[in-house]
Amino acid sequence: MTDKVVIMVTAASRRECRKIARHLVEAQLAACVNITQPVESIYRWEGKVAEEKEFLMLIKSTRELFPEIKLEISGLHSYHTPEIICLPIIEGSRDYLQWISDSVKLAAPPEPA
Repeated sequence: MTDKVVIMVTAASRRECRKIARHLVEAQLAACVNITQPVESIYRWEGKVAEEKEFLMLIKSTRELFPEIKLEISGLHSYHTPEIICLPIIEGSRDYLQWISDSVKLAAPPEPA
């Protein structure tokens, strides 16, 4: 098991995804963000089944940075309840995993109790 993660986030437009992706990479919270073509999402919202086109972001980072990433996405995202799901990267190319480490900042140490 590594300390690296992939964070999945959907958004209504490619423009919104680019805004979030650029912010995360510039802030060194993410090494890379992939933005998909539109995907069809079928989901339950406010008691009804909805169908929408959305864009999916795949954000590569470290587990330690996830709380900060989640906070930043929540502040930038247009959805009331954005999808922000963090999945572990169990194994991967050593060079690629090192590149993720080299591309993101170190997580801030926890506040003293």
